[in-house]
Amino acid sequence: MASSGATAGLSLLSAATWGGSDFAGGWGARRASSLLITASGQVISLAALLCVCLALRLPVPGTKYLVYAAIGGFEGAFALSIFYRALAMGAMGLTAAVTGLLTALIPVLFELFHSGWPRALTSAGLMTGLAAIWMISQAKTVSGSGTPARALLLGACAGTGFGAQLILFKMAAEGGVLWALTSGRIAGAAAILLTVAIARPKGSWQGFWLAGIISGSLDTVGNLFYMQASQLGRLDVAAVICSMYPAGTILLAGVILRERPTARQLAGMGLALAAVALLSA
Repeated sequence: MASSGATAGLSLLSAATWGGSDFAGGWGARRASSLLITASGQVISLAALLCVCLALRLPVPGTKYLVYAAIGGFEGAFALSIFYRALAMGAMGLTAAVTGLLTALIPVLFELFHSGWPRALTSAGLMTGLAAIWMISQAKTVSGSGTPARALLLGACAGTGFGAQLILFKMAAEGGVLWALTSGRIAGAAAILLTVAIARPKGSWQGFWLAGIISGSLDTVGNLFYMQASQLGRLDVAAVICSMYPAGTILLAGVILRERPTARQLAGMGLALAAVALLSA
């Protein structure tokens, strides 16, 4: 089906762009606070989106669409802060895998309830995709290190928040993609700035803006691709493929930083390709 192929293609672009955004943010976080990088990215991309919407004189959508986007942007920003906190508490591998799996699983369950069970080929693709996300998200851990239960709980909360954001952004995009992005960014920027004010991040304040510009711009473009994909086909298909974005981060780390992926991650990428093929059919 043409719509399935278009949904898969746009979702892949979203995953690739989000993967680049995470790589830029992670690279910058080696030198500056990740919260400052995220905040600068939110604010700068918000300014760009406002300029585009006003320059094109796009009609403002109904209030409910702006509210959906604002709620998604606000809670998604807090979910990101929770995710960073969870990663800092223990071994990253299992925590990131739980977060990634729930990010995809929440929209899948929502779409199953809302639109019913998909055809057999799509169902197989969704199951394969969820398995791929789990495997790709597994990072190297130090032998003997454990993941505190609280870290897993926070990771699960973050994944639930990210999954809810995908649902809300799909609903908001029905009123207009660019204004939905803008409304989400307004709320997201407010949430991140509030988090920065409360957390008062330590570390260097120098150079965070460049990583923020790159990361925030790529994240915005990824959101744009995702919203378009979610309008063309099923939400669960778009959400599962988009949630494979850690593969992009891993590949960039391998090419630029010479960080070799694990055998499990490589196997997960192979499964991801199979899942995309099934979901595109």
